[in-house]
Amino acid sequence: MKKIVGIISFSFLCLNAYSQEKDYTEATIDNDTVKPKKYILQEVIVEGTNQNTTPTATKSNIKEMDLPQASSIINSEILKKQQAKSLNEVLKNANGVYIMGTTGGYQEEIASRGFSLRSDNTFKNGIRYYNGMMIETSGLEKIEFLKGSAAMLYGNVAPGGILNLVTKKPKNEFGGEIGFSQGSFSTYKPTFDIYDALDKKKKIAFRLNGSYENAESFRNYVTSEKYYINPSLSFQLSDKTELLIEADYTNDERTPDFGAGVINYQIVNIPRNRFLGVTWGKYTAEQLSSTLTLTHKINEKWSVNFINGIRYYQTELLANTRPNSGGLISENGNWNRSAQKADSKDNYFTQQTNLNGLFAIGKTKHNVLIGADVENYKNYATRYNNTPYDAINIFEDYDAEKETSIPDITRNRLTTTPISRFGIYFQDLVSLTEKWKVLAGIRYSYQDTETNVLIYNNNQTTETNNYDEAFSPRVGLIYQPSKNHTVFATYSNSFDVNTGADINNEPLKPSIIDQYEVGFKNKLFKEVVQANITLYQINNNNLAQTSLVDPNFRELAGSIRSEGVEIDIITKTFYGFQVVAGYSFNETKYVKSNTYVEGSLLRYNPKNTANLSVNYTFETGKFKGLNIGVINTYFGERYAGRSTQVNVANDTRQLIYLQDFFQVDTTLSYTFKKATLRAKLSNLFNELSYNAHDDNSLNPIAPRNFSIALNYTL
Repeated sequence: MKKIVGIISFSFLCLNAYSQEKDYTEATIDNDTVKPKKYILQEVIVEGTNQNTTPTATKSNIKEMDLPQASSIINSEILKKQQAKSLNEVLKNANGVYIMGTTGGYQEEIASRGFSLRSDNTFKNGIRYYNGMMIETSGLEKIEFLKGSAAMLYGNVAPGGILNLVTKKPKNEFGGEIGFSQGSFSTYKPTFDIYDALDKKKKIAFRLNGSYENAESFRNYVTSEKYYINPSLSFQLSDKTELLIEADYTNDERTPDFGAGVINYQIVNIPRNRFLGVTWGKYTAEQLSSTLTLTHKINEKWSVNFINGIRYYQTELLANTRPNSGGLISENGNWNRSAQKADSKDNYFTQQTNLNGLFAIGKTKHNVLIGADVENYKNYATRYNNTPYDAINIFEDYDAEKETSIPDITRNRLTTTPISRFGIYFQDLVSLTEKWKVLAGIRYSYQDTETNVLIYNNNQTTETNNYDEAFSPRVGLIYQPSKNHTVFATYSNSFDVNTGADINNEPLKPSIIDQYEVGFKNKLFKEVVQANITLYQINNNNLAQTSLVDPNFRELAGSIRSEGVEIDIITKTFYGFQVVAGYSFNETKYVKSNTYVEGSLLRYNPKNTANLSVNYTFETGKFKGLNIGVINTYFGERYAGRSTQVNVANDTRQLIYLQDFFQVDTTLSYTFKKATLRAKLSNLFNELSYNAHDDNSLNPIAPRNFSIALNYTL
């Protein structure tokens, strides 16, 4: 296998996450303390909004209104007001991004625009993050979404978009917060956050935050326990150079719960709290990541940034099999269950390099990004033989006392997958005039994938190698009739690496996915309201499917199309009010297929989603410090189950229809001096729906529940 050696390099990147025009005069600056004698502030930034920000995931200093792509940022102020404790609650503010499934109740599977956002599409502080476990939100400063294709920046990513989790950063003055929350299902969670400078000149600063969570569940016998810690250090090496070192560790253990199950692809009417797993089952996941970021500002127009990142994760699953594995549920509710086991661990290393600068050629202005990145993975996945265990009836309450001992589960195979990736890219935002701009970029990606499979029963090993390369271009045309209005049209493409071989036993080439996007961005009513609308179409005309000549091989014989519209409305805080609202329509279907019915929809994706959140803070009077909020979300109808196959005689596969639902959460908080009391009532009207995560297994959403928290500012 070819080895890609990590490159030690620098990248140019704007020091600030976003810039605002300010006109200071006669100001003296001592480290981070500004002591102006006289100043004129041309623009006031209201904290707690998604506006006036550029996602750091763009790797550039392009202003949000100049970005020909839909994006969204959910910052810490919104997270606090809405008391978001899970990714599912965070996504209630991100239009068109949703939880597609919750495999075993131990992860939240994200999707956008009809495509699953895998771990390749999930980042923490700019490096890829494993999302096959519950994501802790207490250490997050903000969450960034870049919708649509991001392949020009990140290489092999699904076309629906990327998610970047940004953790809390050091500060050079003393502060922090400690808190304790308690809620339904015997849930309790202490948290802490502290930051300060470590020297008198305030050149070195730290931050340390963490949490512990212990909970039962509305599902009988289900428990969870999670540890989280996030330390960071910053060094101001000079006026122009900063070094940031961050680490992030999560350990999560919970009872696997594959849901209520279905019979003949029909939802079973059983109590929401009924557990059909095994009490000895467990899913343990731990993940440690660390990043080193060196930033140097050369002058007012050029700066340099280098990111070095490592990540390690390990998971262990021991549980009963899913209802469609090891025996289906019969019509009378009898289910012969098996036991399963799986282990996985992964080592990941990356280095990133970018050049970001401003210059002019004649009458044109240029904002360029030139970069390179290198990534190395090595994944070890051990699979075990499913072992017959016992028989239960899903219409009867589960009796844990009847459980027998854990069976002896033997190893089946060990799959080792080393992956090396390398990419170089160039992007230029060209301002032709004050109103017309063009963003153009291209990336070359190379990926080397080796797969080694060891079969334990005969001690035989097989090896395969795939060498994939692709160019990923992006070009966008931007028209701005004024500084508060943008119209854009963008074309981009991405690639998806395919596993398996064709009938000639040659590795399949990557699928090239084209995406078209048109959008309108508007800042209204003196920039209090930002209203955006985006229309898009995504075409994968080389979808890998099973070969009709030999089912042991595959061929690029399919085509899927995703198309939709997204509307976002976000406000700054005005007269105490803040509003976040949106609507999304998406239809993702098979346009051409040798396996599934042409025109049929892909599973798990709702056609319609909508959100409306309103917060009001009393800014004066005797109720000053009181905040009330309402969070409304709509999740449209969708399908689970199995898509019907063509060319299969007497195919018994069916889709499972999942009805739409509307959910309301309410929040209340009161701040007095340094103390804040927060309360939240979720699923106010006790709606019942399901998270679909397998062909015959569904998890009901949580019923009406509450949480209350007390936080003290240091």
